[in-house]
Amino acid sequence: MMMTEERPAAIASRRRRIDWAKTFWLLRRSPLTLAGGVIMALMLLLMIFSPWLTPYDPNALDLTARLQPPSALHWFGTDEVGRDLFSRVLVGSQQSVTAGLVVVVIAGGLGSLLGCLSGVLGGRGDAAIMRLMDIMLSIPSLVLTMALAAALGPSLFNAMLAIAIVRIPFYVRLARGQTLVVRQFTFVQASRTFGASRWHLISWHILRNALPPLVVQASLDIGSAILMAATLGFIGLGAQQPSAEWGAMVAIGRNYVLDQWWYCTFPGAAILITAVGFNLFGDGIRDLLDPKAGGRH
Repeated sequence: MMMTEERPAAIASRRRRIDWAKTFWLLRRSPLTLAGGVIMALMLLLMIFSPWLTPYDPNALDLTARLQPPSALHWFGTDEVGRDLFSRVLVGSQQSVTAGLVVVVIAGGLGSLLGCLSGVLGGRGDAAIMRLMDIMLSIPSLVLTMALAAALGPSLFNAMLAIAIVRIPFYVRLARGQTLVVRQFTFVQASRTFGASRWHLISWHILRNALPPLVVQASLDIGSAILMAATLGFIGLGAQQPSAEWGAMVAIGRNYVLDQWWYCTFPGAAILITAVGFNLFGDGIRDLLDPKAGGRH
């Protein structure tokens, strides 16, 4: 009797081990995905532990050490007021990476729910939501983001909010498309027949089955959100001084690029490496979850 009761649990445990083994095997086949995962993990660790890793106070002024080149004392050199650039780049990971994550959480969460609701409602409600999304998509993303950020006021929080609003239509369209497919499944039709509410259909059936493509979209959007936040910081609509934000640091460093090359090089390299790492990892996640890419074979 005990053997028959334990057998389903043992089978489920074995299946989970097989799934994890297949996942690691697929990741090992893609060196770029592994590289992206390593970069992503490193940036997340820096985001968490950077306050304890900085050798200097990132906002401490030392005019006697202004614009010094990279050395044993200052690995990335110093800026125009003597602040250690290595410390500022490390601390800047908190703002830049956090901005990417917050944007994806806001845009992905609201956009997914709105898209699922649009697909479930149908009729005039669906048409009204999608026409609004079409209007937003008809405006270039950068132009709309800059307009919203300028209207809200220059700050990192407002920049994240502006980027998230602009990214919402992409999740709405994707979630609605998945909803139109999933709502035709037999178990969804059965739940509707037995009187399930729209919220129950969305939360228990549709959203769960539409999650894989939404996760892929979110993983790919983090790198784009980091670049967009850096762009707003570069033009003065993002984080403000003395905040150590990579885009703002590049904006000031460009004034010294001919003689003090290190000023904008290291923050710019941090933006590039972080965005590329998240994009590579997102491509790997897409390959794992896309049956046509071999992730389920």
